[in-house]
Amino acid sequence: MTESNSYDVIVIGAGPGGYVCAIRCAQLGIRVAVAEQRENLGGTCLNVGCIPSKALLQSSEKFAEAQHGLAEHGIEATATLNLAAMMARKDGVVDKLTKGVAYLFKKNRIDHLKGRGRLAGNGAVEVDGERYAAKHIVIATGSDVMPLPGVEIDEKRIVSSTGALALGTVPKTMAVIGAGYIGLEMGSVWARLGAKVTVVEFLDRILPGMDGEIAKQVQRILKKQGLEFRLGRKVTGAKAGRGGVSLSVEPAKGGDAESLKAEAVLVAIGRRPFTEGLGLEAAGIETDARGFIPVDGHFRTAAEGVYAIGDVVPGPMLAHKAEEEGVALAELLAGQAGHVNYETVPGIVYTWPEVASVGKTEEQLKEAGIAYRAGKFPFGANSRAICTGETDGMVKILADAETERILGAHIVGPEAGNTIHEVVNVMEFGGCAEDLARCFHAHPTYNEAVREAALDVSGAARQR
Repeated sequence: MTESNSYDVIVIGAGPGGYVCAIRCAQLGIRVAVAEQRENLGGTCLNVGCIPSKALLQSSEKFAEAQHGLAEHGIEATATLNLAAMMARKDGVVDKLTKGVAYLFKKNRIDHLKGRGRLAGNGAVEVDGERYAAKHIVIATGSDVMPLPGVEIDEKRIVSSTGALALGTVPKTMAVIGAGYIGLEMGSVWARLGAKVTVVEFLDRILPGMDGEIAKQVQRILKKQGLEFRLGRKVTGAKAGRGGVSLSVEPAKGGDAESLKAEAVLVAIGRRPFTEGLGLEAAGIETDARGFIPVDGHFRTAAEGVYAIGDVVPGPMLAHKAEEEGVALAELLAGQAGHVNYETVPGIVYTWPEVASVGKTEEQLKEAGIAYRAGKFPFGANSRAICTGETDGMVKILADAETERILGAHIVGPEAGNTIHEVVNVMEFGGCAEDLARCFHAHPTYNEAVREAALDVSGAARQR
């Protein structure tokens, strides 16, 4: 094997975890290459996930505002949808960012090994028949769409999140299977653009894993926006015909089936680790019952010199979690002290209003028997929210009953995805509700609602 085919580190996968890990390795003087089968770098998130979906969410919000939200401001306008132009803008955003990652690879002298990488044993990676040697190999292959038995995705009428980002026309009706992050975001996009959207969820609530009180508020708000919800229902089959798709739906706890018809169906029941064709078994790596690759506290797998990060390892399937793991691993490989605090990983749903969460939910604290206090504040009493007409939602902060150390925070409201980060910062340093409440918060801002919720932990909220 030639010297040009030998590296200190080879990363398999160029998504957020993989490319960030590679860049940090290069910054630390480690010779690194990345095996990626896509022509464009950035993985699912950048190409067909978080980035294009946020571009469409923003565009659809502006269309909805132009249609319904400007009159109260004294602005009279008529909005006409140009879906092709909207999709072109989305594609332009993706193109700009993928080129940005390619530039960073070039700047940091990272080699892009184009093709599908797999473990070849003895510290080697095979990429489309070519062998490369590495002291360390990092698996960062991300995740794939979770399939639903009886519902075959064709990316035309029955689509995954990928197909939902590229529909050529606005369907009159859409059924969304799954009331998680992806289902609610993409359902919101097409509802704003004119589709009648029905969300079907196996559980008796939306946003599994989020705080229950917050999830109920989100459901009420989205229902006002026109989304319909069929909770406690499971989809057992789908039949595509000339008039659209007919879904077979029955109660999750048992009962008679019924038919739900829609022009388009989005399957969004979650994602699963993508490890197919990696050669894990030959390397002595076994996945767990859910398909994840077990790792230790330093991201080491069962195979010597092989590590794994991101969606292929246990934990939330979030781009920023993968990025932090990539940085931590690169620093560990350089002999530094890389670390990830999984207690402060924020989660955000980019509906409007947005939903954001960090730390424990009330349900989790009750189950663990932890005594806590909850501080709450509605955006209906926040000056900035009243000025902008964005009064739906609330901030909830959960703190230890004795020490007031913040254990979790949950927000549904305008710019919740930005607002949550001040709580993340305080939690990262082990701060309490009083620490947060005593920080300056400029007036008028949405963040004042966070301060008031922190004050409410001890019953001191001033603007209720």
